Amino acid sequence: MVKQLVPFNVAGIGTGVAQNLTVSGEKAHTFTADTYPAFGGTDAAPSPLAYTLGALTSCNQITAHLVAQDLGVTLGEFIFTAQGDLDPSVLVDGADGNANFEAVTITATVETDADADTFETLVSELERRCPLTQLFQRSGLDYTSTWTAKALAPVG
Repeated sequence: MVKQLVPFNVAGIGTGVAQNLTVSGEKAHTFTADTYPAFGGTDAAPSPLAYTLGALTSCNQITAHLVAQDLGVTLGEFIFTAQGDLDPSVLVDGADGNANFEAVTITATVETDADADTFETLVSELERRCPLTQLFQRSGLDYTSTWTAKALAPVG
């Protein structure tokens, strides 16, 4: 089987610590990144680290829908929180150490019609298949996720 690769392309231009980014594709998308004043920014836009955590929760939701299709279950609303614990001493002061998050914690509540065993399979499989979950887990940080199933709200 020949591996099919899908390229993801982002171009950025900026001054100081702020940057305007464009995602290429059928529809170009643009977004801006800045950072907190403590890191030299004006907090005019989310920081790259906040975007990273948002990308992680979004990627989990997308992957969950793909896995749910495979399992024949229905998903409704997702509620996520994501926290990344960062020691800024390497980034800001140039200290020796690891500039990565020390820990990332994801908490998710998902409306679903899946029974407990199927929900456990859904979570396990989505975390195995989600590119960003794998990126975080394989980076060596302390990665924790807690998933809770909530009864699917009636339609109507």
